[in-house]
Amino acid sequence: MEDTLASDLDLISITQLRQVANQTPQPYRLHLQVESRIEKATSSGSPFFEVKLVDAGDSFVWRVFDNNPLFQDAAKLTRNTFIQLAGQWVDGKYGLEPRQVQMRLLSEGETSTLLLGDPDLATRQQADYADIVAFIESIRDPRLLKLCSAFLERHGERFRRTGAARRNHHARRGGLVEHVAQMMRCALAIAGVYPHLNRDLMIAGVLFHDCGKLWENAYAESGFTMPYNLTAEMLGHIPLGLELVNKMWRDMLDTPAAAAWTLLEPASETVRLHLLHLIAAHHGTYEFGSPVLPKTPEAIALHHVDNIDAKLEMFRRAYETGKELAPGIIEKFLPWPVNIVAPLPSVNLPRAE
Repeated sequence: MEDTLASDLDLISITQLRQVANQTPQPYRLHLQVESRIEKATSSGSPFFEVKLVDAGDSFVWRVFDNNPLFQDAAKLTRNTFIQLAGQWVDGKYGLEPRQVQMRLLSEGETSTLLLGDPDLATRQQADYADIVAFIESIRDPRLLKLCSAFLERHGERFRRTGAARRNHHARRGGLVEHVAQMMRCALAIAGVYPHLNRDLMIAGVLFHDCGKLWENAYAESGFTMPYNLTAEMLGHIPLGLELVNKMWRDMLDTPAAAAWTLLEPASETVRLHLLHLIAAHHGTYEFGSPVLPKTPEAIALHHVDNIDAKLEMFRRAYETGKELAPGIIEKFLPWPVNIVAPLPSVNLPRAE
């Protein structure tokens, strides 16, 4: 593939590439950011690089062996560098693999465009954030309303660039917004069926259940890399979330508005404890990191809503990008232990006249 032809290739995202890579190989361009470059050795001792590449919605590892013409160029790649890879793409032994590949650095204009993110994904996340704001504005308890509103006001920008995880589900810039919005929709649907659930507490619990991930899974301000940091590594998102909500709650009680809450029932201290319990118990079991088990109806509901949304997002991604072993059978993916099967479509009945 001549270099002069690279600019004529279609520019696509990693997610789009996964959808076509298992078909007849076609040449495409990708604009990417380097998250990491690790030097390793094969069983025979030959060096190779594992270069993790990311964009707004996905990531993959490019393995560059010493017989690759770009081996020396790959050796110079540094974290956060923006590059273009152009070539034939296949879904190979190690996942996405470029063949006859060309690489160059992105221009400043190309980098700025890439940082805007995938337009469809950005539009969905904007709509999700707007829904979160609307759900919060519907809270009747003035303490939970003020706490949730203060969180968005103080941490909204960071919230919007945080992933829900490093892998498995919603592991992308803004993924936490998607996860929280869908959880709120699900939680409110369940609260409609079980009216004894505290609707306000459910909304606040969903908003704050993963708020510690703003420090554990936040993406860089100008990029798609998710750096590690000592605070998150040593504490984890549940203790961080408890600390954040406790601090914000104490600060809120020092505001003039708090004077009007002294006669409210349930008492502010009880509300605080119930909210903290939702954060502490949302993983559901000790072995998955919850310091306590769910002990309230809202805690049980929140745990299952969280689990449902995470699992269904894994399925969605598998249907979108997974390898089909046979019609309707998709190869298992981490952390799922078995192959999955395509869902049953709804019956298509003719319209009544």
